[in-house]
Formats: sequence, structure tokens, C-alpha cells
Amino acid sequence: MLKAYAWLTVCVMVWGSNFVFGKMLVQDFSPTLLTMLRLLFIVLFLLGIAVYKKHFKRLKKSDLLIVFLLGVIGVFINQWSFFVGLQTADPTTSALILATTPILTGVLAAIFLKETLTIRMLMGSIVAVFGIYFVVAKGDISSLHIDKGLFWIVLTMITFAIMIIMTRLLSHRIDPLTITLYSNVVGLIVSIPFVFTLDKPLQISTKMSDWLFLIGTAVVVHGIATLIWNQNIRHVDASKASILSNLEPFVAMVMGLILLFKPITGAEILGSLCIVGGVVLSTYQRKKLNSQSN
Repeated sequence: MLKAYAWLTVCVMVWGSNFVFGKMLVQDFSPTLLTMLRLLFIVLFLLGIAVYKKHFKRLKKSDLLIVFLLGVIGVFINQWSFFVGLQTADPTTSALILATTPILTGVLAAIFLKETLTIRMLMGSIVAVFGIYFVVAKGDISSLHIDKGLFWIVLTMITFAIMIIMTRLLSHRIDPLTITLYSNVVGLIVSIPFVFTLDKPLQISTKMSDWLFLIGTAVVVHGIATLIWNQNIRHVDASKASILSNLEPFVAMVMGLILLFKPITGAEILGSLCIVGGVVLSTYQRKKLNSQSN
């Protein structure tokens, strides 16, 4: 179990670093092109896994529409809005906003999956939103300025929550590799025409180091880390694993300090504690209720 927690922690560090990696990549590639290229290398990696495992399954007609919508909303729009937002948004603040995804997921699950929405979840949501507001205002409410990139990051958070709900619906009938592969293929195909309509001007790096960085982060962040997480999540308590994932904003802070030389402010630390505390408060009660009902 200790080994499983160690691997899960490595995954969280990789995912938290992705905010800084994305911030670095959008300096050299325009966002839609970057989205398309990342999806291309993710799909190639997943295809390699599927070929190695001889794992190709046909989808039922009833699932085709959901997989298509998952590819458009949960993959293409999710990744595209992430990179558009990071053009101007601070990576640490972006990580903090995305840390509230479990709360929105809980609300959507209550609406579409008929899961219980508790008072504790609502209280946690208020605490988390206060934390985001505090970070965005940088501790001084009178000088509040919301970067336009943060609106795209909010869209990323919303599409991520929708992706979780849709994946949960599909997971009862389709295995994770099939869902991930087919939805990413859809996202890749949909992204291609938008490269030439949304990216003006089209920006692409000619440096080999930038391309290696793009390929490496795509494969490691969305391929290897996801596989490691899915492999080890079976050996630990789900609630403790979800708390581990809430460490991503702190990883983003540290990586921003190391790679972007961005100082960590007191407002960010206090806001982070509020956000993570709010998320833990919300998700803990939901899991507790689920365990009681079982």
C-alpha cells in the first residue's frame, strides 16, 4: 500500500506540474495547434497500448453519441480552453480553480445521477469559492482584477466535471482504455479544422527541444500518469486518494517557483488552504454517505 501511495503521489506531482508545462508551451505554440498536437501524440500512445494488449472493442450504437460528445466536450474543448486560458492566466490560480472540479461534479451528479447533495457539500463549496476569490483578488478585495484567461480556465473546469459524469455513465458498459482511446480520437479529429480557423496567427516552434517537451509532457501527463493512477488506485482507499489529488495546486505553486521564478504569495497559500479544505469538506461527506448506503 505504501508503494501505491508513492506512485499516486508521483501522478499528482506530474498533473500539478502540467499547469506550468502548459504555460511554457503556449509561449511557443498557438493554443488550438497545441491542443491538436498533444491529442495526436496521446492517441498514438494509447493506440500503442491497445495494439500491445490487442484491446480493440466495438461500441454499441447507443454509446456512439455519448462517446462523441465526450470527445468534443471532455477532450477537445477541455484541452483547448486550458491552453487558451494559460496564455494570460496564472498557472497557480488556474490550478486552484480546477481544484474545485469535485464540487461541481457533485452538483452535476446530484442532478443527472440522482446522487445526494448534502449541506456539508454546500458549505464546502462556499469555503472553496471564497478561497478562489481571495487568490484572484490577491488578498486585496479593493484591487480585484480578473484576468480574461481565468474565464477559459473556468470553462476547462466545467468541461472536466462534465467529462467525469459522462465517463462514469459509460464506465458501467465500457472499459477505461476503450473510453479514453475513442474519446481522444474524436477530440483529435474535431480539433484539426479549428487549427486553421481559431489560431490567427498560427504559431509553431521550429526548435527540436520544444517539440520533445511537447511530446514528452503529452505522453507522460495524459498517458503514463493516467495508467499508473488507474493501476494503483485499486490498492488504496478512494477518499484518501482524492485528497492526494487536491495537492495539485501546491505542486503548481512549487513548479511555478522553480521553472517560472514566480514567487509564492501569502494570499495564494491562504486561498489554497480554503479551496482544498472546502473540497475535502464536500467530498468527504459524499463518500461517507455512500459507504453507509453500502
